[in-house]
Amino acid sequence: MDIVYVETTVVGNIAGRIHPHPDVASRQRITREWWKTATVRYRIVTSQLTVDECGDGDPSAVTERLEVLRGLPLLDESDNAEMLAELLIDRKAVPASEPRDALHIAIAAANGVQFIATWNFKHILNPHLQAQIAGTCREAGFIPPVICTPEQLKVTEDDS
Repeated sequence: MDIVYVETTVVGNIAGRIHPHPDVASRQRITREWWKTATVRYRIVTSQLTVDECGDGDPSAVTERLEVLRGLPLLDESDNAEMLAELLIDRKAVPASEPRDALHIAIAAANGVQFIATWNFKHILNPHLQAQIAGTCREAGFIPPVICTPEQLKVTEDDS
């Protein structure tokens, strides 16, 4: 069974009210539809970093986000993950201003995760940085996870 690491943007799209902006609402609906079967199709994991990020903000929203995460295995934030996160920043695969995004990628890679599900197009699923992220992971001795959206996972599930 493939392992999928869910980071904060995915959890945020599962929890909460449907957003008034149609693009955001569409992502929410897609993510919620994917989530209905994701825990059966995949081994879903996350990290303490995701839990911490989901714990910030409006208390009622925090409660909903943390409920989504309840029971999910937390991956180890090892020395290897921290080293890889620093390397991702040093190699400019992730901007230095986004160390938490580098750590999401590094935790997944250091723990042998096959997929990272995200809606963070700016720093995690940035097409201009994907080759740099993958190369940096390989340079550090890790197989790079496939970084994709829940929608990409959902539409390809019948192909696997």
